[in-house]
Amino acid sequence: MPTTETVYAALERVEDPELRLGIVPLGLIYGVDLAGDAQEHVTVRMTFTSPMCPVGPSIKQDVHDAVMTVVGVKSARVDITFSPPWDPREMANDDVKLLLGLW
Repeated sequence: MPTTETVYAALERVEDPELRLGIVPLGLIYGVDLAGDAQEHVTVRMTFTSPMCPVGPSIKQDVHDAVMTVVGVKSARVDITFSPPWDPREMANDDVKLLLGLW
């Protein structure tokens, strides 16, 4: 049965191709919801580094594909939101902040 942890583990492999950093440590994933009797339907809420992100569709597809690799997942939906807007100073982990020069 899929869990939030197994979905996040799959998402760890997805990178922002422009920054070449993982979307999870960047703080682009806002949440993961599982539904169904066996939690087989997954919805990922996420954002992009900017509303006009030129690689947004590619990242969204990569997220969908990663979720579908989790054993037991039958469907995946990726919802994009810009509320709240992404702010690396608040949302990225410490390693990413250091790499981006935000310290």
